[in-house]
Amino acid sequence: MGERVAVFRKEEFNAAHRLNNPDWDDATNQQVFGKCNLPHYHGHNYELIVKVVGEPDPRTGYVMDMKILSDLVKKEVTERFDHKNLNLDTEEFKTLNPTAENIVIVIYKLLRPHIDKDKDLQIRLYETPRNFVEYPVH
Repeated sequence: MGERVAVFRKEEFNAAHRLNNPDWDDATNQQVFGKCNLPHYHGHNYELIVKVVGEPDPRTGYVMDMKILSDLVKKEVTERFDHKNLNLDTEEFKTLNPTAENIVIVIYKLLRPHIDKDKDLQIRLYETPRNFVEYPVH
């Protein structure tokens, strides 16, 4: 095995959401999700960090061309979710509760098909400066 290097791309998007389980009554949703269950939604300034790990290409020296990675993240994530209500404006969360955990999995699934199979992909999503999630966990 050669030398493996991790490259990172950071992007941001702003989105609103409401955490709610339609199978529960209002009191249960309020008890479980608190302020995140407000009926008129609330928003976050999400910070997304995409990590790609692989061996640098001997011809270019790149693990992955960062311009290509940037364009991919913008196309597959930022344009899809930025300034959207995740519950109402996106197909991905019509029936999936848009928790940070579910959002990070969705982002991974959107990006994975576009990253070479010989490279590892990991997504870190900050919902707030102190609350963040990663997927997959190694």
